[in-house]
Amino acid sequence: MDTVTVKMDFPKDVLFAADISEANASSDIKKHLALYMFKERILSFGKASELSGLNKLEFIELAGSKGVPLNYDANDYREDLNTIQDLGL
Repeated sequence: MDTVTVKMDFPKDVLFAADISEANASSDIKKHLALYMFKERILSFGKASELSGLNKLEFIELAGSKGVPLNYDANDYREDLNTIQDLGL
């Protein structure tokens, strides 16, 4: 996966309001962003899971804990199937 590094400054009170610790800010923000983009159907389930840094089961659990419904459709299935085939599994 090609990646781009993005550096952002956040006010401490924003992190506090979002219940994000400074120590875990990067990973927690990625999880929040992945959930938002999945909920808004910007990213598929597989891509959102990848962005979050969680495996698919962990992402399902995270989505459930935040009340985000799983809209796993045929396109998501095909994408996951292609990923599995690309990995030779």
